[in-house]
Amino acid sequence: MPWLPDLHTPDDDRRFLREIVLPEKEVWVAENGGVIAGFTALGTRGGVEFMEHLYVAPEHQRRGIGTALMEKAKTRRSAGFRLWVFQRNGGARDFYEHHGLRLVELTDGSGNEEKEPDALYEWSGARPNSAG
Repeated sequence: MPWLPDLHTPDDDRRFLREIVLPEKEVWVAENGGVIAGFTALGTRGGVEFMEHLYVAPEHQRRGIGTALMEKAKTRRSAGFRLWVFQRNGGARDFYEHHGLRLVELTDGSGNEEKEPDALYEWSGARPNSAG
């Protein structure tokens, strides 16, 4: 996302992952050929379940890794979850909508550190099997 401001150094990002994300969130990693290709981190904010992160390295995209991570999140948070994405990230928004998430809210970005307009999406959870 080259349009995002550089607010943190790579060292800051690594420290954030090591000291905040890994110890405080439920993290799942996807490997491809023994290389970490992506991850998702699940957490709770104010009693609401969130997919805090979903990342797939560009060289590993369009190989089913994002879908596998999304399915893991849906399994682990079967009652549903929410996530935030930047409005300009059309590829991610298309991916989320393709996987059944619905747009809940658009904001002007005043609530995030990048000050970039964002979108709140929600997956409502697994539907009970009505066959019977």
